[in-house]
Formats: sequence, C-alpha cells, structure tokens
Amino acid sequence: MNITRPIRTAVSYGLGSTLGAQQLRSNWRTRFAPAPTGFLHLGHVVNALHVWGAARAFGGAVLLRIEDHDRTRCRPEFEDALLRDLDWLGFVPDRSATVESPAGEHILRQSDNVARYQALLNELFARGLEYGCICTRKDIAEIVGDQFGEETPYPGTCKHANHTSATARRFRVGEATESFDDIRLGAQSQIPHKQCGDFLLRDRNANFTYQFCASADDWDQEIDLVIRGEDLLASTGRQLSLARALGRKRAPYFLHHQLLLRPDGLKLSKSLGDNGVRELREAGFSREQVLGRAAFLCGLIKHEAALDIGEISLLFS
Repeated sequence: MNITRPIRTAVSYGLGSTLGAQQLRSNWRTRFAPAPTGFLHLGHVVNALHVWGAARAFGGAVLLRIEDHDRTRCRPEFEDALLRDLDWLGFVPDRSATVESPAGEHILRQSDNVARYQALLNELFARGLEYGCICTRKDIAEIVGDQFGEETPYPGTCKHANHTSATARRFRVGEATESFDDIRLGAQSQIPHKQCGDFLLRDRNANFTYQFCASADDWDQEIDLVIRGEDLLASTGRQLSLARALGRKRAPYFLHHQLLLRPDGLKLSKSLGDNGVRELREAGFSREQVLGRAAFLCGLIKHEAALDIGEISLLFS
C-alpha cells in the first residue's frame, strides 16, 4: 500500500455541538455490537472507528455486546476470531461500561440474556401488545406479492387469530409516525406500520430477533447513543416504538454512518469475497494500515494512510 500522511480533517457530523446541545450524561455510553456470523471485515472496522472515535472524542464509554441471538447462524469460532481481531486492532471496550458475564468476562452476549427476553415477551403478551403467528414467508409473499429489494410489510394475517401457543411472536405496531433526529442525516420521520407492519419478536425457530434484542439491550444497558450503519436506519422508528412499549422513558440518540460499498454498489460483505481483517493481516498489513484503509474508504480521512488507534478521536469534530 502506498502510504502518505493523511490530511486530518474531522468529519463534519457536528457531533460535538449536537451531543452538547442534547446534554448527554457525563458518563454516557455507546456500544459496538457485532454478530458472530462471519469474520470481521472492513465494514465492521468502519463502525468501530465511529463508535470508539466518538466516545474517545466526547467522553463516552464503549460497551462490547456480542449479538448472538440467532443460534442457527452464530458460531463460537467466529466470536473467538472477532475478539482476537478487535484486540489486534486496538479496540478495547471500557470495563466501566460492561458487566461481568457468567463466564467471568467483561463482555455481554445476548445468548446469556434469554430469560430476560422471555420475561419482557410475557409482559407484552399480558398487555395485549404481542401475538402468535403461524405464517411462513411463502404465506406472506402470496398475500402481499413480490417486493424484491424492498421490505415486505406483514399483512396482519394472524393479528386476531389467537394463536397463543405459536412459537413465532409479533409486536402490535401502532399507526403513529415516529420522528427522531439523526446526528449525521438530520430530521427523520418513519411510519413503521407501513414499512414493516407487525414485526417479529421471536421467530419460528424460537430465536429472539434483532429488533427485539437490540431494543431491550439498549434500554437495559443504558445506551445513550446508538452508532451504526445507515443500512439500519429503517429499523429506528420501530425500535423506538418497541422501546417505549417495553418501558424506556428516554430514547437514545442515533448516528447512522455511511457504508463501505463495492464498485458494483453492493454493501461490503464477507460472503461476497471482500477482504476481511484476517486476510489483510495475513497479507502483511499492520493494524495502522488496516485502520487507515477503513477510515479512507468511508471518508474519515482524505488520503489512504496509516492511522494509529490513539488518533481516532481526532477524526471527529
């Protein structure tokens, strides 16, 4: 790689003024929450740069949460590799922001939280806010038609069917418009019942879903600022609605950063053969070179160059 010193221009998200105006608590928290369904790639590094960079620049703490709610896709070997790569890159979670897991580690795993999710699900059921569903994807597609490339809203087939023993459970989404400010993208307005309809909290395989687990965990773990890729922007309105139903009084703030895209416009993905951290490391890249490449590809620095982990706070204004 051709290394030159980068031009250090802090990204113009207005993070400093925004966080100051919103008066986050002095010990505010954010989180890095990867799913161990594959190996770490540059897209994950971009998210980590934003998470740790913003926290280091503005006095936040970083919680590390392994999102292994889907036991059919998550693998222990992926988690082990993920933790090794994070350590090599220098992304260390703050112990003050984590709790000790059953294994004695300062790390959080959703697989350790199943009893909590079930208790919350029971509460929603008792209040009439969730219901059983026996629909398959094929059933839904036959009703709403083919919407390839777009989200398929649930048509409400089982909403009044009283399938109390069904494994899959759905949240009753109201018709309200959810409005929120994204630190990078500005004012947002979403209508979840039109976007997705009543969404799953637990699927047919008894896996609690991302929408449910993330909403519950961000509340329980007192996450003040959610930093994630803009591919998850559409999830925000429904998660705000669900969090209120669960009992969260104050919503977190959000920052959805841009994604790394391949030349063909597709999102960077290990499954599509994109270079992962392990491949770059084996090819002789230093951690500073990997950090610099990720920062350059997402526009945090103007030229590709080695980036020290101690400098990431300088990327944010």
